[in-house]
Amino acid sequence: MFGLGAPEILLIALVVLLLFGGKKIPELMKGLGKGVKSFKDGMKELEDTTPTTPKQEEKTSEE
Repeated sequence: MFGLGAPEILLIALVVLLLFGGKKIPELMKGLGKGVKSFKDGMKELEDTTPTTPKQEEKTSEE
């Protein structure tokens, strides 16, 4: 995972816990989850509205 080992991840988690406290972390994770979901929905909508190129249409008609 990004070249990080277990000790580095544990240290990062400890720093986050010290900075934000135990009560704030669930709120932060909830906000992060909503942001990721919104990003995925936006990417899916973009893929659905993007027109296909002639090469893609040729491949689908050949199958």
